[in-house]
Amino acid sequence: MQNEVGTGATKVKGIPDNSSIIIPRLVCREPGKEIDFCVEVFEAKVLNRRPGPNGTVWHGLLTIREEMLMIEAEVPALPCRAPALNGSSPVMIFVYVPDVDRTVELAIERGAKVVIPAQNQFWGDRSAVIMDPAGHVWTVASRVEETTSQERTDRWSHLLNDQSKT
Repeated sequence: MQNEVGTGATKVKGIPDNSSIIIPRLVCREPGKEIDFCVEVFEAKVLNRRPGPNGTVWHGLLTIREEMLMIEAEVPALPCRAPALNGSSPVMIFVYVPDVDRTVELAIERGAKVVIPAQNQFWGDRSAVIMDPAGHVWTVASRVEETTSQERTDRWSHLLNDQSKT
């Protein structure tokens, strides 16, 4: 790949240093508020926040621990739209956090709704599902137990067996 910036062509890496290979881009009606939500709930660090033509935030690049996340405004030229606020979203974002219960509390304080309360899962995580004020759905989880593949398989079979009895 050639970089045409500057006085001469320079070879550059296809993937920038310190970049995630896959970076989710969340489209929002109010990107500035979504960035603030991520900072306050997930301790995200803002790498950049770019204004649009009307002075509101149009783009933000964040990291949640080492993982990158982009927050974007709706742009008419792109087919992506912010989620409907009716509880439907085609995407769920899964994020590990140090303390699920505390993260859910922080999210509720900042306007999120609990979709599924925090509970221990058969695979060894404690997880909850929340919908943020912008309509994005997040599964937040913390590992609370190390399990083997066989334990997870046995527990899954037990869950399916219990469900078939109801």
